[in-house]
Amino acid sequence: MKRLFFAFILTAVCTLTACGKTVSTDSDIVPKAETTEFVVTTASTETTSSGTAAVNKTTATAVSTTATTIAIADKKIPDEVYFENIDTVEVYDEIPLSEFITDTNVTLLEPDKKIGTKKIGHKGVKVKFEYNGEEYEGKLGYDVVDTTNPVILNMGWNPYVKLDQPFNLSSIVGYVDNYDRAPVLTYTGEVDTSNIGTYDITATVTDQSGNSTSWDMTVLVLSEIPAPEDNNPRVNFQDFMDYYCYENVSYGIDVSAWQTNVDYEKVREQGCDFVIMRMGYYYGEIVMDDYYQQNMENATAAGLDVGVYFYTTANTEDEAREQARWIVEQLDGRELDYPVAFDWEEWGQFQQYGMNVYDLNQIFEAFCDELEKNGYTGMLYSSKNFLNNFWTNKNNRPVWLAHYVDVTDYEGQFAIWQASAYGRMDGIEGDVDMNIRLNEVPLY
Repeated sequence: MKRLFFAFILTAVCTLTACGKTVSTDSDIVPKAETTEFVVTTASTETTSSGTAAVNKTTATAVSTTATTIAIADKKIPDEVYFENIDTVEVYDEIPLSEFITDTNVTLLEPDKKIGTKKIGHKGVKVKFEYNGEEYEGKLGYDVVDTTNPVILNMGWNPYVKLDQPFNLSSIVGYVDNYDRAPVLTYTGEVDTSNIGTYDITATVTDQSGNSTSWDMTVLVLSEIPAPEDNNPRVNFQDFMDYYCYENVSYGIDVSAWQTNVDYEKVREQGCDFVIMRMGYYYGEIVMDDYYQQNMENATAAGLDVGVYFYTTANTEDEAREQARWIVEQLDGRELDYPVAFDWEEWGQFQQYGMNVYDLNQIFEAFCDELEKNGYTGMLYSSKNFLNNFWTNKNNRPVWLAHYVDVTDYEGQFAIWQASAYGRMDGIEGDVDMNIRLNEVPLY
C-alpha cells in the first residue's frame, strides 16, 4: 500500500484507553438567461441576504416578469399564495423543498424532494402544493453557484527540475476543485532550467467560477534529482502491540506482493489476529496481485481473519463497478471477516484524472453499491488528511484510517487504524504495515 504523507487536517465516538493513552475515534453548466424559461405570476419580489443564500419572496398575480418566481401550471394560482425561497444555493448541496422554501402559506405535497444542484447556473424546481383543498403545481427559480476555492493536495513535495529539462509545474504539484474538473494552474516568477539554483514562485489554481488558491514554493534546478531518503525507524510487532495496548482491540497486518512469501504460522504465533491482503490493482486494466492466491490460502490455513483491498485509479463510476464485479468473481462466494477496502491514493498529480471532489466520492459509492448487490460490503481506506479534506463517505461506510503517529487525533469514526508502515516480524522479509482493529466499531 502506498504511503500517505499529506498536509491537511479534519475530524470519530468511542474512546480507547490503556497504558495511559486515549485515542479519539468518534464517531451541465447552464448560464443564467436574461429572461427565464418560466411563465410566472408575480407582483412583487423582495430579496434579502441570508448567510450565503438569498431569500426570494413571491406572491401570485397575473403579471409576467423575468424575475425568479413561481409559475402557473394548468390552472391559475390564487393571488394570496406566497412563497419565500432560497435564491442562491451551493453546488452539490442536498436541499429538500422543506428547507429550500423558507416560508409559505401552502402545504407542500413533496417536502422531501431535493432541488437540483449538480450543475451551476440558473435552475428551476417544480413545486406541488395544496391550498384551500385544491392541488397546484408551479416552478420556483434559483441560482446554483460555486464559491469554494480549489484545494491543493500537493504543494510541491519534491520540487525538483533537472538541469536543461523543461519546467512543468503540473508534474510537481497536485490540486482538485469541488466542481471544476479542469481548474487552471498558473504561476508568477521565473524558473531558469538552464542554470542550477533555487527559484521562488507563487502558484495559483483558479476554477471556472473565479475561485482561486495561491501558495508560495521554491523550485530547485539540479544536475541530478536526489533519491528519496528513508530514515524511518523500524518497529517490532510485539513492541507495536505493547505500545498500543488498548482495551478491546485486535492487531493485524496488511500485505501485497511487496511482502512476497509470508509465513503465516509464524505471523500468527507473534499475536497477529488478522491480515488484509491486496487482491489486485488497476492502472488502465485490472491485474491480480501476484501473491494474492497464496496469501489467501496460507493466511486462512493459519487461522487468521482475512480481508482484501483493491488499489485503483478509476475515474469513472463504470470502471469502479467493473472492478467491484471482478472482485466478487475472484471471491467466488468466499466469506470475508473484513469488508473489501477501496484504496485510491493518486493524489500527487490528481488533476490528470479529470475529476472533481464529488466525482471521486461518487466512484467510491458506486464501488460499494456494486459489492452490496453481490453480498459484500465496502470500506474506505485513506489518510487522516484526505478523510478530513476530501472524502464525504455519505453512507457512513466503515473507515480504515492511515495515520502514522503515536496517538491519532483524527476525530471521525474509524474501525481500523493503520498506525505504522514500518513493522518488522518473523515470517516476513522487510517492512509490513501494522494495524489496530477497534472491536467495538461495527464493520457491517
